[in-house]
Amino acid sequence: MTTATEKIARLLAAHVPADAREAESLRKIQALVATASAPFSREHFVPGHLTASGMVFNAARTKTLLIFHGKLHRWLQPGGHFEPGEDDPGVASMREVREETLLEPRHPDGGPVLLDVDVHLIPARKTDPAHEHHDLRMLLIGDEGKHAIGDGVKDAQWFTREECAAMDLDPGLVRGLKKVMK
Repeated sequence: MTTATEKIARLLAAHVPADAREAESLRKIQALVATASAPFSREHFVPGHLTASGMVFNAARTKTLLIFHGKLHRWLQPGGHFEPGEDDPGVASMREVREETLLEPRHPDGGPVLLDVDVHLIPARKTDPAHEHHDLRMLLIGDEGKHAIGDGVKDAQWFTREECAAMDLDPGLVRGLKKVMK
């Protein structure tokens, strides 16, 4: 029987990074999956834990759905922690999109696709020390106009490539958007 970490390791082994930063993130995530006792647990702080994001695009791939994160005060893709017992980034990313935008996303034809990987620092907060999120960013499709503002989100909007280019977005998010948006 294949374990969850073996499935993630295979998914990562097949991923082709777009640049040196993504290659370094891929290396870090592969090391985490290979060595951590509980890589899916939000309580695993050193060096961090896996998270799952949904990079949501309309069917034409001309717009993306971003959220304005309530705690981080920035425009980001929907995403977050794996829930206890969850170990499939395709499932976790869809759940996160539903929770944060109330949109019912779907995988592209052919099934789940790992679009991008990114390791980024999360500042210390309350009882959590500063740690890294090892983010598995899945490609998802959604219907424009079918979203709302969900948990932990101050706003959710669809943006064109040009609108995204004018925003101060995280470089990892920009990289992922460039892989898909027309």
